[in-house]
Amino acid sequence: MKIAYVTHTRFPTEKAHGHQIARVVDALLELGHDTTLIAPDLHTGVRQHHVKYYHLKHDIPVEMLDTFDALHSPLVPGKLAFLFTMHSYRGSLREYFADNEYDLLYVRSPQLLGQLHKTGIPVVLELHSLPRHGKSRFVAHCNKCKKVICLTTPMRDELAKWGVKKGKMIVEGDAVDLKRFSKLPSTKNAKHHFGLPEDRPIIGYIGSLVTMDKVEKGVNHLIKALIPLRKHDHSPYLFVVGGPENWIERYRKMALHSGYTDHDFTFHGPVQAKLVPDAIAACDICVYPAPNNKKPYFKRDTSPLKLFEYAAAGKPIVCADLPPIRDVFSKKEVRFFHPGSESSLAGGIRELLEKPSVAKSHAAAALKIVKNHTWEKRMKRIMDSVT
Repeated sequence: MKIAYVTHTRFPTEKAHGHQIARVVDALLELGHDTTLIAPDLHTGVRQHHVKYYHLKHDIPVEMLDTFDALHSPLVPGKLAFLFTMHSYRGSLREYFADNEYDLLYVRSPQLLGQLHKTGIPVVLELHSLPRHGKSRFVAHCNKCKKVICLTTPMRDELAKWGVKKGKMIVEGDAVDLKRFSKLPSTKNAKHHFGLPEDRPIIGYIGSLVTMDKVEKGVNHLIKALIPLRKHDHSPYLFVVGGPENWIERYRKMALHSGYTDHDFTFHGPVQAKLVPDAIAACDICVYPAPNNKKPYFKRDTSPLKLFEYAAAGKPIVCADLPPIRDVFSKKEVRFFHPGSESSLAGGIRELLEKPSVAKSHAAAALKIVKNHTWEKRMKRIMDSVT
């Protein structure tokens, strides 16, 4: 099948969505589909070629369409820059598809649906969040799509309440590239690489510290949860890999104010994607410490991507009990705790520290689950639902 993956963002990009887009297109190519990525020709700070930057199997064909980059123009006010840029890009899309034929359009940018539907080519929409405004128009666009891919079951259920036809939707979370985790260093060697103590259990969180620039993802709870464990001879060491920098400094001050010393934690900052498996390998227990937050990001839109990576590395996991996570994992694979509860989080970590056989059993079960969630298997399921 000849497929155009259409994005409205710069490519490549350091943002997480760029990694996800690249993996989807790479998987489609691996499955034998003639796939091209269509993107606006916008300024990007990434200097590496996308194949090297994302560590892809295939050299993804990319069509960069001429677009007025108002986001980097001193003549356009910031609030209007995105609108001007998208107006320019939609015009380029109209011209491009007037001269190029495809069997299917794949998109995760709802902003482009109106223009893409005008091509007459079937559209598959992959959703990672839902709009706060213009619901009726959005629902109409969804019902025109060939298929709507929802990241989670709660997302699908909410869309059904809005009026999207149930037969249009399937649920597929993100996925993982198991080959990235096939040649991991030993835990001892990984600890040495990151300058971590070998004689203390490393409790790790690998990922961004906030979402939407200001919503905390729970590292503050993790810092406080380890305090009682430090008083019970477990002597855990906190290892956090991710940014942004201003939040790193905030959490560092929080840890010191809470009674930690500089010998009790490492806030490493972001690492290149190729080093994420090594960072996870350095951990004895990996944590997703999500808060008790009613925002849709946590209750509806959270992808299990982080847990897939933890599991692929063979690590026992302590995770906030969020509805989207239950799409994939159960208490047989993950030690759940009550979101936002530092005592519950501490209890989960303590159990895995004191019961290594349970930790090992959980890790083995999670690894078995994640083997069904590679990018290729994910995209095959999606394409099978389309054809």
